Amino acid sequence: MALELTGKLIEKFDEQAISGSFKKREFVVETNENNFTEQIKFELVQDRTDIIDPYQIGETVKVSFNLKGRKWNDKYFVNVQAWRVERVGASGSNYNELPADMPFPPPPDEDFMDEAPF
Repeated sequence: MALELTGKLIEKFDEQAISGSFKKREFVVETNENNFTEQIKFELVQDRTDIIDPYQIGETVKVSFNLKGRKWNDKYFVNVQAWRVERVGASGSNYNELPADMPFPPPPDEDFMDEAPF
């Protein structure tokens, strides 16, 4: 189940080594849905723990995540596992887009063209 949430990054925690083969990192995003302020804690696991590094506290971000649930000792647990974080509202911030004002590179000079093997 893939979901998205947009809000303000309000906290980032240090990476935790849970075991020799499992690590996680948590962060909190504040959102205002239906006139109620919510603080949602997400977790990043394994090779995704560093994707929150480029973002600063106070930035608006869009988080793509999955809900993970399990039963342990007759109790049920839910984890909110983020797998992508993107900036919202900054020009050129989406990793799939280039800024609109980015110039094209200049054409190669003629000396280079004479030496090219094709």
